[in-house]
Amino acid sequence: MEFNNWPLSDHKITTNLKLLNKASTKFIKINFIFFNRHIIILNLTKELDKALLVIMAKWHGFGRCKTRLSKDIGKSNSAKIQSVMTKHTISVAKFLQETKPIDISIAIAGLGTSNCRRWSRELGIKKFNLQGKGCLGEKMKRQIIINKKFCARNKIKNIIFIGTDLPDLCHQDLLNTLKELQENDLILGPSNDGGYWLIGLSEKILSSHIYLPFINIKWGRENVLQNTIDNFSSAKLKCKFLDKKIDIDTIVDIENRE
Repeated sequence: MEFNNWPLSDHKITTNLKLLNKASTKFIKINFIFFNRHIIILNLTKELDKALLVIMAKWHGFGRCKTRLSKDIGKSNSAKIQSVMTKHTISVAKFLQETKPIDISIAIAGLGTSNCRRWSRELGIKKFNLQGKGCLGEKMKRQIIINKKFCARNKIKNIIFIGTDLPDLCHQDLLNTLKELQENDLILGPSNDGGYWLIGLSEKILSSHIYLPFINIKWGRENVLQNTIDNFSSAKLKCKFLDKKIDIDTIVDIENRE
């Protein structure tokens, strides 16, 4: 297999008109152009509640990422896949940031502060933080705490977390999340491995239930999504699920995607 040109979604083009119409029913105005029978969204001017998109990213060092995948395709190829998927995720996010419904913060693992600053600059992202130690839940909760002042200063109500293992991520996924956060408290994107590829947290959760998404969960197991749902079962919160996606961690994930 050759992984230099990993096939990624064309995130700037929306081909599903039905989905576009559904997602844009409450938009005050949409400016768009037609190109090769596709619609390219140029500007969304409805006042959606602004969100902070936190991208949990890991440096694609040789032998330092995608360890399960590297057993089948080698450390070099797995590092290439990690790099390309990260750039794809950043590209999707930056495309949506141009319409100003989100700010982006990249949370980085595998590098020190100076190298994180350099990599963030290369990716074109101004705001970055180190993930720090602990399990995934501890790292995500830490990002909420770190970004609390930034969100208050910029009138950001909601926080969305995504990883960088999603070659099929598109801007419509993020638009749908923003739209659903207008009426729901928790947004979850189920993944093929029993976890989730996205979690969106509303102002209500961030102010009163910040611990619920992250407690009593064995991260990396097949019941992460169910444990997260169970954590919210006793709270009077509204939850919405997005479509399931394949999270690339093994060669089987690549084969299933193809």
